[in-house]
Formats: sequence, C-alpha cells, structure tokens
Amino acid sequence: MRIPSNELFAILTAISFAAGLNVYATVAAIGLLAHAGMFPLPPDLQLLSSWYVIACSGILFLVELFADKIPVFDLIWNALHTFVRVPVAALLAYRATAQLSPGWQLLATLLGGVIALAAHGGKTAVRAAVTASPEPLSNVTLSLAEDALAVFLTWFATKHPYWAAIISLAFVLAVVILMRWVVRALGNMLRRARKEVSLILHGV
Repeated sequence: MRIPSNELFAILTAISFAAGLNVYATVAAIGLLAHAGMFPLPPDLQLLSSWYVIACSGILFLVELFADKIPVFDLIWNALHTFVRVPVAALLAYRATAQLSPGWQLLATLLGGVIALAAHGGKTAVRAAVTASPEPLSNVTLSLAEDALAVFLTWFATKHPYWAAIISLAFVLAVVILMRWVVRALGNMLRRARKEVSLILHGV
C-alpha cells in the first residue's frame, strides 16, 4: 500500500524528531511495527523489517539505554551521536521518498536532517543543564522520558501522522525558542562579566 505524499511527509516529520532523540529506538520501533503488519514501509525501506536490523537496533538501544544514563559520559555520547542521529534521519527520509520527484526527495532529506538536528540539539542542551545537578535521578528520569517519547512518536506517527507531525513541530519550535533564550542569556552573562571585570580593573 502506497502512502500519500502529504501523509508520508507528516510521518517523516515525527520519525525524524524521534530519531534525533534516540535513533536506535526509532529504527527498532519502525522495524517491529512493519514486521507486525501495522505499518506499510516504502519499498526502499523494507530492509528495516528484517530481524537482523531489528536485533542490531535493539542491541544498540540497550547499550544507549545504559550509556545515556551516566552523567558527563552521556554528554560525550550525545555529542558523538550528532554524526549518527542526524545522518540516519536524513537517510530514512531520502529512502522513504524515493518514489517522489528529485526535488521533493531532496526537500524531505533536508527536512529530516534539520528536524533531527533540532531534536538532538535540544536534547543535548537540556542534558547539559541537567548534568550539572549533583543527584543522578533527574538525569536518569530525563533520559527515560526521551527514550519513551521517541518510541511513542514513532508509533503515534503510524496511527495519527498529522497529529504526530504537529506535536513534533511544536517541540521543534520549543527547541528554537529555547536555543534563542540560551544564546541571549549567555550574551547577557558575558556582558555582565566583562562589566564586572572592567570595574575591578579600574578599581585596582
């Protein structure tokens, strides 16, 4: 069964965001849904329903499940996964839209990568703030919530693609607003620091 283009873009929006949070959970969830006959994969993504791909994704998900809960190390892990989550999301979008014109396929690929980057960037920024907390519970809770959201969005996109896309775009907007706030806050902080240093130097 061929998925209509509008619906396909909606699904890819949600899946790209999910991949930006946890690419292994997303790929495993897609494969399991397809294998169970709950989601018709585009022809160029049939490989995802293979038990080999599902098993490899599941194993890597378990590795990330533990690695992503360790304060400080999780920041290194997430930084390295910039080169995994974003390219995989873009590749999924590219392969899923193989039946479309080259222009639409390129647009889908760029959107997939950008949305995944937004999700990944927001996750990394929030994780950096939480990691500063001395107790580990907040870090573990946040990580579990991210994993659950990735799986939920992937499943929800196959049932209600447009609502899943709206939820994902709302998260992207929140990330953009958060990033702008963080940059502005850092700028204000640096300006205050320069002013204080200047006052100290002139005082001396």
